[in-house]
Amino acid sequence: MGAWKQTVAAVGIAVGMVGCAGDVTESEPAPRSGVAELVAPNGRNLNGRNLNGRNLNTPELGQLLVSVDLAGARLAEETLSAVRLEGSVFHGVAASGPVSGQAFLGARFTGNLGSGDTVELRVDGIAPGTGADADVWAYRVSYYDAAEALWKPACAAEDGSALDAIPVAGRWDYRQGVPGGGAKVDDAARFTFACEGAAIAKCVRFGYRPWATTADGLSLADHHQACTRMVRADFCGDGTSHTTDGQWVNLHDAVDVQADTEAWLHEAEWDADGARCFTQTTRAAQAVSCPAQPQRGDCGKQAHFQVGTLIMSEVPPAQ
Repeated sequence: MGAWKQTVAAVGIAVGMVGCAGDVTESEPAPRSGVAELVAPNGRNLNGRNLNGRNLNTPELGQLLVSVDLAGARLAEETLSAVRLEGSVFHGVAASGPVSGQAFLGARFTGNLGSGDTVELRVDGIAPGTGADADVWAYRVSYYDAAEALWKPACAAEDGSALDAIPVAGRWDYRQGVPGGGAKVDDAARFTFACEGAAIAKCVRFGYRPWATTADGLSLADHHQACTRMVRADFCGDGTSHTTDGQWVNLHDAVDVQADTEAWLHEAEWDADGARCFTQTTRAAQAVSCPAQPQRGDCGKQAHFQVGTLIMSEVPPAQ
Protein backbone atom coordinates (compact mmCIF):
# COMPACT_ATOMS: atom_id res chain seq x y z
CA MET A 1 0.00 0.00 0.00
CA GLY A 2 2.99 2.31 -0.05
CA ALA A 3 2.33 5.59 1.73
CA TRP A 4 -1.22 4.50 2.50
CA LYS A 5 -0.15 1.45 4.48
CA GLN A 6 -1.05 1.95 8.13
CA THR A 7 -2.56 0.30 11.11
CA VAL A 8 -6.25 -0.09 10.72
CA ALA A 9 -6.51 2.25 13.62
CA ALA A 10 -8.12 2.00 17.00
CA VAL A 11 -11.57 3.51 17.29
CA GLY A 12 -11.44 7.30 17.27
CA ILE A 13 -7.91 7.82 15.92
CA ALA A 14 -7.97 10.24 13.00
CA VAL A 15 -6.48 9.34 9.62
CA GLY A 16 -5.02 12.35 7.83
CA MET A 17 -7.09 14.59 10.11
CA VAL A 18 -7.34 18.21 9.04
CA GLY A 19 -8.23 21.29 11.02
CA CYS A 20 -11.23 23.56 10.81
CA ALA A 21 -11.47 26.72 8.78
CA GLY A 22 -13.46 28.55 11.40
CA ASP A 23 -15.58 28.27 14.50
CA VAL A 24 -19.16 29.13 15.27
CA THR A 25 -20.05 30.69 18.59
CA GLU A 26 -23.50 31.85 19.53
CA SER A 27 -26.15 31.53 22.17
CA GLU A 28 -27.63 28.07 22.49
CA PRO A 29 -31.01 27.67 20.79
CA ALA A 30 -33.74 25.32 21.86
CA PRO A 31 -33.29 21.98 20.13
CA ARG A 32 -35.67 20.83 17.43
CA SER A 33 -36.18 17.65 19.43
CA GLY A 34 -34.79 16.41 22.72
CA VAL A 35 -32.43 13.44 22.88
CA ALA A 36 -30.40 11.76 25.59
CA GLU A 37 -26.66 12.42 25.68
CA LEU A 38 -24.86 10.52 22.94
CA VAL A 39 -21.41 9.25 23.69
CA ALA A 40 -19.92 6.39 21.74
CA PRO A 41 -19.76 4.68 18.36
CA ASN A 42 -21.80 4.42 15.05
CA GLY A 43 -21.89 0.98 16.47
CA ARG A 44 -18.57 -0.78 16.79
CA ASN A 45 -19.16 -1.67 13.41
CA LEU A 46 -18.47 -1.21 9.80
CA ASN A 47 -9.14 -1.97 11.17
CA GLY A 48 -10.91 -0.76 13.90
CA ARG A 49 -14.23 -2.41 14.47
CA ASN A 50 -15.98 0.88 13.95
CA LEU A 51 -18.02 1.77 10.87
CA ASN A 52 -18.35 5.38 11.92
CA GLY A 53 -17.53 7.63 14.80
CA ARG A 54 -17.51 7.44 18.58
CA ASN A 55 -20.18 10.01 19.28
CA LEU A 56 -23.83 10.20 18.28
CA ASN A 57 -23.71 6.45 17.97
CA THR A 58 -24.20 4.40 21.06
CA PRO A 59 -26.13 1.15 20.91
CA GLU A 60 -25.93 0.94 24.70
CA LEU A 61 -28.18 4.01 24.93
CA GLY A 62 -30.18 3.16 21.83
CA GLN A 63 -29.04 6.37 20.14
CA LEU A 64 -27.51 5.37 16.83
CA LEU A 65 -27.13 8.17 14.29
CA VAL A 66 -28.23 6.36 11.14
CA SER A 67 -28.39 9.26 8.68
CA VAL A 68 -28.63 13.03 8.20
CA ASP A 69 -31.32 14.78 6.16
CA LEU A 70 -30.43 17.04 3.26
CA ALA A 71 -33.90 18.58 3.26
CA GLY A 72 -34.47 21.16 5.97
CA ALA A 73 -30.85 22.33 6.17
CA ARG A 74 -30.73 25.88 7.52
CA LEU A 75 -28.39 28.86 7.42
CA ALA A 76 -29.05 31.74 9.81
CA GLU A 77 -32.54 30.36 10.40
CA GLU A 78 -33.29 30.33 6.67
CA THR A 79 -34.26 26.94 5.29
CA LEU A 80 -32.32 26.19 2.14
CA SER A 81 -33.74 24.47 -0.92
CA ALA A 82 -32.20 21.97 -3.33
CA VAL A 83 -29.49 20.97 -0.82
CA ARG A 84 -27.17 18.34 -2.23
CA LEU A 85 -23.67 16.94 -1.99
CA GLU A 86 -21.25 17.11 -4.87
CA GLY A 87 -18.49 14.85 -3.67
CA SER A 88 -18.02 16.08 -0.12
CA VAL A 89 -19.06 19.69 -0.79
CA PHE A 90 -22.52 21.00 0.11
CA HIS A 91 -24.58 23.05 -2.33
CA GLY A 92 -27.98 24.65 -1.91
CA VAL A 93 -30.15 27.63 -2.75
CA ALA A 94 -30.96 30.51 -0.38
CA ALA A 95 -33.30 33.44 -1.03
CA SER A 96 -30.28 35.43 -2.19
CA GLY A 97 -29.18 32.73 -4.64
CA PRO A 98 -26.95 29.61 -4.71
CA VAL A 99 -24.71 28.87 -1.75
CA SER A 100 -21.97 26.26 -1.50
CA GLY A 101 -18.69 25.30 0.10
CA GLN A 102 -17.55 27.58 2.91
CA ALA A 103 -20.96 29.27 2.97
CA PHE A 104 -22.21 26.22 4.90
CA LEU A 105 -20.25 27.25 7.99
CA GLY A 106 -22.86 27.39 10.76
CA ALA A 107 -25.38 25.32 8.81
CA ARG A 108 -27.84 23.19 10.79
CA PHE A 109 -28.92 19.71 9.78
CA THR A 110 -31.32 17.17 11.26
CA GLY A 111 -29.82 13.83 12.20
CA ASN A 112 -31.91 10.67 12.37
CA LEU A 113 -31.40 8.29 15.27
CA GLY A 114 -32.04 4.58 15.29
CA SER A 115 -34.68 5.14 17.97
CA GLY A 116 -36.75 7.24 15.55
CA ASP A 117 -35.85 10.50 17.31
CA THR A 118 -33.94 13.32 15.68
CA VAL A 119 -31.04 15.45 16.85
CA GLU A 120 -29.85 18.90 15.85
CA LEU A 121 -26.43 19.04 14.15
CA ARG A 122 -24.33 22.13 13.46
CA VAL A 123 -21.31 22.72 11.19
CA ASP A 124 -18.71 24.52 13.31
CA GLY A 125 -15.75 24.38 10.93
CA ILE A 126 -14.92 23.58 7.32
CA ALA A 127 -11.55 22.54 5.91
CA PRO A 128 -11.40 22.36 2.10
CA GLY A 129 -9.37 19.53 0.66
CA THR A 130 -5.92 20.22 -0.74
CA GLY A 131 -3.54 18.60 -3.21
CA ALA A 132 -4.41 15.03 -4.08
CA ASP A 133 -7.29 15.27 -1.58
CA ALA A 134 -8.76 18.44 -3.08
CA ASP A 135 -12.17 16.80 -3.40
CA VAL A 136 -12.22 15.62 0.23
CA TRP A 137 -13.58 18.35 2.49
CA ALA A 138 -13.68 17.86 6.24
CA TYR A 139 -16.19 19.38 8.65
CA ARG A 140 -16.20 19.93 12.39
CA VAL A 141 -19.73 19.00 13.51
CA SER A 142 -21.47 19.26 16.86
CA TYR A 143 -24.79 18.03 18.20
CA TYR A 144 -27.13 19.67 20.68
CA ASP A 145 -27.34 17.92 24.04
CA ALA A 146 -30.74 19.01 25.34
CA ALA A 147 -30.14 17.64 28.83
CA GLU A 148 -27.16 19.94 29.38
CA ALA A 149 -28.16 22.66 26.89
CA LEU A 150 -24.72 22.37 25.29
CA TRP A 151 -23.25 21.68 21.88
CA LYS A 152 -20.88 18.70 21.91
CA PRO A 153 -18.61 17.10 19.28
CA ALA A 154 -20.48 14.77 16.95
CA CYS A 155 -17.21 12.94 16.26
CA ALA A 156 -14.92 12.54 19.23
CA ALA A 157 -11.67 10.81 20.09
CA GLU A 158 -11.40 8.65 23.20
CA ASP A 159 -10.28 11.68 25.21
CA GLY A 160 -13.40 13.59 24.14
CA SER A 161 -11.62 15.96 21.75
CA ALA A 162 -13.38 16.74 18.49
CA LEU A 163 -12.58 14.96 15.25
CA ASP A 164 -13.58 16.03 11.76
CA ALA A 165 -16.12 14.29 9.55
CA ILE A 166 -16.42 13.75 5.80
CA PRO A 167 -19.97 13.92 4.43
CA VAL A 168 -20.74 10.91 2.22
CA ALA A 169 -23.96 10.56 0.24
CA GLY A 170 -26.30 7.80 1.36
CA ARG A 171 -26.46 5.86 4.59
CA TRP A 172 -25.41 2.52 6.07
CA ASP A 173 -27.19 -0.41 7.70
CA TYR A 174 -25.56 -0.67 11.13
CA ARG A 175 -27.06 -4.00 12.09
CA GLN A 176 -24.76 -6.91 12.88
CA GLY A 177 -25.11 -10.63 12.25
CA VAL A 178 -28.05 -10.34 9.84
CA PRO A 179 -28.43 -10.23 6.04
CA GLY A 180 -27.90 -6.66 4.92
CA GLY A 181 -25.89 -5.70 7.98
CA GLY A 182 -23.07 -3.32 7.12
CA ALA A 183 -24.51 -2.58 3.67
CA LYS A 184 -24.44 0.82 1.97
CA VAL A 185 -27.96 2.14 1.30
CA ASP A 186 -28.27 4.53 -1.64
CA ASP A 187 -30.59 7.25 -0.37
CA ALA A 188 -30.72 10.49 -2.33
CA ALA A 189 -32.41 12.32 0.55
CA ARG A 190 -29.80 11.51 3.21
CA PHE A 191 -26.08 11.44 3.87
CA THR A 192 -23.61 10.25 6.50
CA PHE A 193 -21.17 12.41 8.47
CA ALA A 194 -18.28 9.91 8.39
CA CYS A 195 -16.04 10.46 11.41
CA GLU A 196 -12.32 10.52 10.69
CA GLY A 197 -10.57 7.36 11.82
CA ALA A 198 -13.54 5.02 11.34
CA ALA A 199 -14.13 2.79 8.33
CA ILE A 200 -16.26 5.00 6.07
CA ALA A 201 -13.92 7.98 6.29
CA LYS A 202 -10.81 5.81 6.41
CA CYS A 203 -11.71 4.24 3.06
CA VAL A 204 -12.21 7.70 1.54
CA ARG A 205 -8.72 8.59 2.79
CA PHE A 206 -7.36 5.38 1.26
CA GLY A 207 -8.41 6.83 -2.09
CA TYR A 208 -11.75 5.07 -2.60
CA ARG A 209 -13.94 8.16 -2.94
CA PRO A 210 -17.44 6.77 -3.55
CA TRP A 211 -18.27 9.82 -5.69
CA ALA A 212 -15.17 9.44 -7.89
CA THR A 213 -14.32 7.38 -10.96
CA THR A 214 -11.14 5.82 -12.29
CA ALA A 215 -9.35 7.05 -15.39
CA ASP A 216 -11.42 4.48 -17.30
CA GLY A 217 -14.69 5.87 -15.95
CA LEU A 218 -15.33 3.10 -13.41
CA SER A 219 -17.19 4.27 -10.28
CA LEU A 220 -15.30 3.71 -7.04
CA ALA A 221 -18.51 3.37 -5.02
CA ASP A 222 -18.31 -0.43 -4.81
CA HIS A 223 -14.59 -0.28 -4.01
CA HIS A 224 -15.38 2.08 -1.15
CA GLN A 225 -18.01 -0.29 0.24
CA ALA A 226 -15.70 -3.29 -0.21
CA CYS A 227 -13.07 -1.32 1.72
CA THR A 228 -15.44 -0.74 4.67
CA ARG A 229 -16.02 -4.51 4.80
CA MET A 230 -12.29 -5.15 4.62
CA VAL A 231 -11.33 -2.58 7.25
CA ARG A 232 -13.73 -4.17 9.72
CA ALA A 233 -12.89 -7.76 8.71
CA ASP A 234 -16.59 -8.29 7.97
CA PHE A 235 -15.83 -11.63 6.33
CA CYS A 236 -19.42 -12.91 6.30
CA GLY A 237 -20.85 -9.67 4.91
CA ASP A 238 -23.45 -9.42 7.68
CA GLY A 239 -22.12 -6.39 9.56
CA THR A 240 -20.14 -8.41 12.12
CA SER A 241 -16.53 -7.37 12.68
CA HIS A 242 -14.05 -10.18 13.27
CA THR A 243 -11.03 -8.13 14.24
CA THR A 244 -9.73 -6.02 17.08
CA ASP A 245 -8.59 -2.42 16.89
CA GLY A 246 -5.04 -1.69 15.83
CA GLN A 247 -4.33 -4.68 13.58
CA TRP A 248 -2.09 -4.23 10.54
CA VAL A 249 -3.49 -4.90 7.09
CA ASN A 250 -2.21 -4.34 3.56
CA LEU A 251 -4.71 -3.86 0.74
CA HIS A 252 -4.41 -3.66 -3.02
CA ASP A 253 -6.65 -3.51 -6.06
CA ALA A 254 -6.60 -3.60 -9.86
CA VAL A 255 -7.70 0.01 -10.45
CA ASP A 256 -4.42 1.74 -9.48
CA VAL A 257 -5.67 3.20 -6.21
CA GLN A 258 -3.74 0.90 -3.85
CA ALA A 259 -0.67 -1.07 -4.97
CA ASP A 260 0.63 -4.21 -3.29
CA THR A 261 3.96 -3.21 -1.76
CA GLU A 262 4.24 -5.85 0.97
CA ALA A 263 5.34 -9.49 0.85
CA TRP A 264 2.70 -10.38 3.41
CA LEU A 265 0.34 -13.34 3.75
CA HIS A 266 -2.84 -13.31 1.70
CA GLU A 267 -5.93 -12.91 3.86
CA ALA A 268 -9.05 -12.40 1.74
CA GLU A 269 -10.71 -11.16 -1.43
CA TRP A 270 -13.43 -8.53 -1.04
CA ASP A 271 -16.40 -7.06 -2.85
CA ALA A 272 -19.21 -4.81 -1.64
CA ASP A 273 -20.98 -7.76 0.02
CA GLY A 274 -18.06 -8.95 2.14
CA ALA A 275 -15.26 -11.48 1.61
CA ARG A 276 -15.54 -13.51 -1.59
CA CYS A 277 -13.12 -15.93 0.03
CA PHE A 278 -10.63 -15.90 2.88
CA THR A 279 -7.76 -18.01 4.15
CA GLN A 280 -6.95 -19.37 7.59
CA THR A 281 -4.52 -16.47 8.05
CA THR A 282 -6.72 -13.57 9.12
CA ARG A 283 -6.91 -10.78 11.68
CA ALA A 284 -9.68 -12.66 13.48
CA ALA A 285 -9.13 -13.55 17.13
CA GLN A 286 -10.70 -16.95 16.46
CA ALA A 287 -11.63 -19.04 13.45
CA VAL A 288 -14.30 -17.49 11.24
CA SER A 289 -17.09 -19.56 9.73
CA CYS A 290 -19.56 -18.24 7.15
CA PRO A 291 -21.80 -21.25 6.42
CA ALA A 292 -23.56 -19.67 3.44
CA GLN A 293 -20.32 -18.57 1.85
CA PRO A 294 -18.42 -20.99 -0.41
CA GLN A 295 -14.64 -20.96 -0.09
CA ARG A 296 -12.14 -21.14 -2.95
CA GLY A 297 -8.98 -23.16 -2.74
CA ASP A 298 -7.18 -20.56 -4.87
CA CYS A 299 -8.13 -17.51 -2.80
CA GLY A 300 -5.81 -14.63 -3.64
CA LYS A 301 -5.25 -15.43 -7.29
CA GLN A 302 -4.71 -12.17 -9.20
CA ALA A 303 -6.99 -13.31 -12.01
CA HIS A 304 -9.93 -13.00 -9.62
CA PHE A 305 -9.79 -9.22 -10.10
CA GLN A 306 -11.28 -9.96 -13.52
CA VAL A 307 -14.25 -11.90 -12.13
CA GLY A 308 -15.62 -9.73 -9.33
CA THR A 309 -12.95 -9.25 -6.67
CA LEU A 310 -12.43 -5.55 -5.95
CA ILE A 311 -9.86 -5.52 -3.14
CA MET A 312 -7.43 -8.07 -1.69
CA SER A 313 -6.07 -7.92 1.82
CA GLU A 314 -2.89 -9.29 3.40
CA VAL A 315 -1.65 -9.57 6.96
CA PRO A 316 1.93 -9.61 8.30
CA PRO A 317 3.66 -12.94 8.89
CA ALA A 318 3.55 -14.08 12.51
CA GLN A 319 6.42 -12.64 14.53
